[in-house]
Amino acid sequence: MLKLSDNPPITYPDGVALADLAGTWWVAHTKPRQEKALAHELRQRGTAYFLPLVEKLTMIRGRKFRPLLPLFPGYVFACGTEDERLMSFRGNRLARTIPVVDQERLVRELTQIERALGAEVPMDPWPYLKVGRWGQVRSGPLKGMEGIVSERKSVTRLVLKVATLGQAVAVEIDAGLLEPLD
Repeated sequence: MLKLSDNPPITYPDGVALADLAGTWWVAHTKPRQEKALAHELRQRGTAYFLPLVEKLTMIRGRKFRPLLPLFPGYVFACGTEDERLMSFRGNRLARTIPVVDQERLVRELTQIERALGAEVPMDPWPYLKVGRWGQVRSGPLKGMEGIVSERKSVTRLVLKVATLGQAVAVEIDAGLLEPLD
């Protein structure tokens, strides 16, 4: 298990918004438990990436640990040239790459997840929902974010989808901050 200081940064290069990165986005589908190692390799090569990580409480032999784990296990989002995409196979960490047909949509969806991580709100992987009521956050640090409103055990969540992966994450939110979109 890595020390927190040994984890790769969530976004590389640091301080650059995902929408400002130049190049073509692709999704790197890694071999099991290779996300962080791939992120380190991409960083060493100077290839931009986004690897959303969240703290997860884990018990091992009665001791509590809070490792940073990928929000989307098995996936790293990378941005660069075709040569950089091909170079990512050199480390033998990839199973395949998934082309991104709608670049703008992926950037929009990833930007929402990046903002939610920055707001430090609790996030959990969530089933990808195709039906449900669309809502928008009208105030607070997540203002303007859109997703499917869901409720479980009296806790309201906004489900943020990443259509390219067919996966989603849920952000806990006060229901009073939401307004319906449909």
